Amino acid sequence: MLFYPAALPLSTSTLNRVAGLIRTHRKAIGSRWRVLDPGAQALLTLAYLHQGAPLRNLAAGFGISAATAWRRTRETIRLLAARAPGLHDALQHAKHSGSAFVILDGTLIRIDRNQIDRPYYSGKHKRHGMNLQAIADARGNLLWISGAIRGSIHDTKAARIWQIPRLLREHDLFALGDKGYDGLDHDLVATPFKGKGKPEWQKEYNRLHARLRGPGERMFAQLKKWAVLDQLRCDPAWATHIAKALQVLNDYERSTS
Repeated sequence: MLFYPAALPLSTSTLNRVAGLIRTHRKAIGSRWRVLDPGAQALLTLAYLHQGAPLRNLAAGFGISAATAWRRTRETIRLLAARAPGLHDALQHAKHSGSAFVILDGTLIRIDRNQIDRPYYSGKHKRHGMNLQAIADARGNLLWISGAIRGSIHDTKAARIWQIPRLLREHDLFALGDKGYDGLDHDLVATPFKGKGKPEWQKEYNRLHARLRGPGERMFAQLKKWAVLDQLRCDPAWATHIAKALQVLNDYERSTS
């Protein structure tokens, strides 16, 4: 077996914060000894999430079994995901920061499924996956990521499942969404006009909409720099924990920049 040095383009501050979570958790549950210290466990998890490498390969480099690597990364991901903000808190933050609107978008995270798993198949994307909804502020900073639901569910239905229109109304906000949210609630989710031959005022509206919504493209770009999302090779139920953990890590990285 060959070993080689590698680097992660992440800050030491992020590593230390993750290690601190692990250290606090171990103290709370009275764990006296583990084969990996908190720093090594944090580094293992960051390597898995950022590089998307198979855990059996990472386990060899850390001198542990694949089963131990999976248990330790799962534990760390849970600790991180528990710190992700809920939708209410995210919208409240947006309101208190003076935002008049937020940016709403959805994406599909590819999963390792076969053709019989029709509930996970997205006709729009022509592949199996899990649907994630996200909200960003006007600058494109990710404020909230939803739980993962079946890829066959359309963005409009997914937004209703997470009660996004109701919560927007409660916080006196509106959202900018793409054409996939057309028909959701025109008073709360503004979408571009469809069709050809539009009058000039509709074209101008669409240009303004695109300009204001443009920064929102950053929110999923921030998440998808973590290679684990290229294609999840685990239980689809874990997509929720992983996505929320990545939001927390993304916030850690942004706070150090």
